[in-house]
Amino acid sequence: MSETQRDTNPAVKSLGTGTDEYERRFAEQVGARYAFAFWKGRVALYAVLKALRVGPGDEIILPGYTCVMDVNPIMYLGARPVYVDIEPVTYNLDPALLEARITPATRLIIAQHTYGYPADMDAILAISRRHNVPVIEDCCLAFGSTINGRRVGTFGLAAYYSFQWNKPYTTGLGGMLTTSDPELAERIRALCEEELVTPGAKETAMLAAQLVVYRTLIYPRTTALATQAFRLLTRAGLVVGSSSTAEFRPEMAPDFFKGMSTVQARAGLRQLRRTELMMAHRRRIARLYDQLLAEKGWPVPAVPPNLDPVLVRYPVRVAEKAKALAEAAGHFIELGSWFECPLHPIETPLEAYGYASGSCPVAEQAAREVVNLPTHMRVSEKTARRTVEYLARFAPPPARA
Repeated sequence: MSETQRDTNPAVKSLGTGTDEYERRFAEQVGARYAFAFWKGRVALYAVLKALRVGPGDEIILPGYTCVMDVNPIMYLGARPVYVDIEPVTYNLDPALLEARITPATRLIIAQHTYGYPADMDAILAISRRHNVPVIEDCCLAFGSTINGRRVGTFGLAAYYSFQWNKPYTTGLGGMLTTSDPELAERIRALCEEELVTPGAKETAMLAAQLVVYRTLIYPRTTALATQAFRLLTRAGLVVGSSSTAEFRPEMAPDFFKGMSTVQARAGLRQLRRTELMMAHRRRIARLYDQLLAEKGWPVPAVPPNLDPVLVRYPVRVAEKAKALAEAAGHFIELGSWFECPLHPIETPLEAYGYASGSCPVAEQAAREVVNLPTHMRVSEKTARRTVEYLARFAPPPARA
């Protein structure tokens, strides 16, 4: 944590991890007073939950259209996830369904900004104030998105971010937790001093090598094949994966609560210098997808005008999702599958995570239909046009009343 942050609150001291400069710069960029860097984004979520003393008997509300890695930290602490269905345009938690899910045991609401579309924070915060339940923002997919010109991540008590391979920008792996609350920041700092694990030399070196490969070889035409190879190498333990098979059950590994390496911090500092360029590019590619899909007669989402999303991926509904995904690699098309089920990925044992089939029907419908198109810096206008031409070989789902 930076000198500026320590001056703001002398009780909050640097952890001396070599990530101080990255934390300071990141906090400045997103408009927070304090920032804490971690090995992964899910570790950042765990840190704030534990600092808030979440434990057995507590309930945490989150959308039923998310990644299981967001649910694991809740269950590691013995709390219970409570899933709320989404609305179909931005794929975010539906505020109209939120209040009915609040009970005396509710400790927190997690507002996920899905794909980069900001959640309806006005409605969510109004409900949170009525029930005195804090809101934590999941900004893992939404770096730079704004609501009425204000950045997501600055509305709730805290926010967490991910820098994993397919996030708004990457440090290989990595996560950040931000807050402007001095008391919470001090609790997080104390927790990190007592319990944070230092990354090992071997995994740090492997991650550094993977970053070099990623920068050199990964382009839209190669992504599908590279992803398949990466998954095989991860299972063999030859690369540092974003998730391991052990994480598809709610049992915390001994070294889960891990800090960020200096390799990741250096990569993050380089990326922060390019964020304005990155955000402008993603907005431009999303507008191009809007135009190209409309020309093909596909429905384009009517996003509320007060939202300015920076989309990490551009979601599109397709009638034959499985077929579109299966054939994409053969056409050298980068096509994503977020989210394959209410608690992505498809391997997740939903019952073990307290999810009842049919409980979030809008989310389940989205999981059956939505693929996503790349918006990252290596997507050119030509790539975007090729991608839409490929997608147009299929059909959108039938319109629902």
